[in-house]
Amino acid sequence: MKIVVYAICKDEAQFVERWTASMSEADEIVVLDTGSADGTPDLLRARGVTVYREVISPWRFDAARNRSLDLVPEDADICVCTDLDEVFRPGWRALLEAAWTPGCSQATYRYTWSFRPDGSEGHVFWYEKIHCRHGFRWNHPVHEVLQWVGPGAPGPKIRVEGMQLDHHPDPEKSRAQYLPLLELSVREAPEDDRNMHYLGREYLFRQDWDRCIATLERHLAMPSARWADERCASMRFLARAWRAKGRDDLALGWLLRAAAEAPHLREPFVELARLLYDTGDWPGTVWAARRALSIARRPETYICEAFAWGSLPHDLLAMGCYHLGLLPQALEAARQALEQEPGSERLRDNVAILEHLAKEQGGAQA
Repeated sequence: MKIVVYAICKDEAQFVERWTASMSEADEIVVLDTGSADGTPDLLRARGVTVYREVISPWRFDAARNRSLDLVPEDADICVCTDLDEVFRPGWRALLEAAWTPGCSQATYRYTWSFRPDGSEGHVFWYEKIHCRHGFRWNHPVHEVLQWVGPGAPGPKIRVEGMQLDHHPDPEKSRAQYLPLLELSVREAPEDDRNMHYLGREYLFRQDWDRCIATLERHLAMPSARWADERCASMRFLARAWRAKGRDDLALGWLLRAAAEAPHLREPFVELARLLYDTGDWPGTVWAARRALSIARRPETYICEAFAWGSLPHDLLAMGCYHLGLLPQALEAARQALEQEPGSERLRDNVAILEHLAKEQGGAQA
């Protein structure tokens, strides 16, 4: 079985050694360099990578990905698309070969998109950028996705248990090109609800609250916008925008709708608990935090966000219980929050204070 890794890059010399070591389990590595000025191509070639250079103009990610895919040898069985700031954990090839079956078209595997400051995992979901050599093309100027263009229907998609890809990006890298490319995506495919959601999210990142609100409301009104998880995310983002505009009342309405839209997700309940905490609704804080923590299964989609699966829901529950005078429950939740984030001085202080108060209360009752 011939496995080929392919990628695009520009000015990523800092990642070459780590990336090529990670990808070395493949039979071949092919990279399309789109205009590096920092010596990236030479560094790659020195480590055995086949490198082509070509400027993609006007720039769009799907065009670059498709050109890089064109450079993969025709006799490849499996194509593995990664970026130079990503790293496979050792043993990935054996896991992929064991899972790959004749006739399948695509593989999914676990992907850690971000890490917390203490090194623990942050945003985690399942990725699907591994595919058979023929029948797929990349689509959309940014947030590009693989689409089947081959004859008939694609073969089954397989799941590779234990295969892990980690993302370690350059924090200084600019997102400036994302917005114009997303706006182009929406112009090219105005009926694509996914692009509309991404555009609204990008306006949120840029704190363009009015465009964020208008775009996400357009997303929710689209007949094709049916995936509850993504609809819930749009509602949560609308709540954030309205909070930024000083309208907690409208934010509350959107968070309640988000929770009703996707009651299987933690995220809307955690954001609801945070809003209720900030507005001094202690019973509501406790209810929403407990409702969030009752959801034990972490989703495998990109919608899953790190904040909902760390210390925050436990911390909010602790604070809500404290304000209601429920010291034993507050202490237990505070300890659980600290277990999730043991390096936090604030959470450690919270536990110490609650332990002291619980001891005093126990002494008074005695």
